[in-house]
Amino acid sequence: MSSLAAIAIVLATILAMEGVAWASHKYIMHGSGWGWHRDHHEPHDNRFEKNDLYGIVGAAISISLFAFGRWGLDGAGWPPATWMGVGVLAYGIIYTLIHDGLVHQRYFKWVPRRGYAKRIVQAHKLHHATLTKEGGVSFGFVFARRPEALKAELQRQRDAGLATLRDAAL
Repeated sequence: MSSLAAIAIVLATILAMEGVAWASHKYIMHGSGWGWHRDHHEPHDNRFEKNDLYGIVGAAISISLFAFGRWGLDGAGWPPATWMGVGVLAYGIIYTLIHDGLVHQRYFKWVPRRGYAKRIVQAHKLHHATLTKEGGVSFGFVFARRPEALKAELQRQRDAGLATLRDAAL
């Protein structure tokens, strides 16, 4: 496999992972997986959250792809899977730095005052404006819509009875 093909697979996997993360966040974490995700939406002083278990799931997917790339089903392996595993790993690192580091400041303290980093933080703070698993906005982690659009959507959800918001949310 050429280096260019490997790089293309890694980049395509990183982009695809944002879609996977959005869907799993909206339909699993805010659905049947709420038991693991709930503490992420509640105030606490714990160093770790049950929600961190989702990172272990992501790591298991990446490791499985590395293994499949090496051995496959017939012992011969399938090299593209290795590069997909690298893409999942890279997305996990990006997610950890942006979500856990920048947004929730678990690893470093920096509050962006402008630019896209500020927009990501605002979008995720608006995601946390809901008190329950129902409703909500901004389920992705890297791509963020404008805060004004997210606020309007939250207002619409509240008015329709689809979401319960924190007092200072809007």
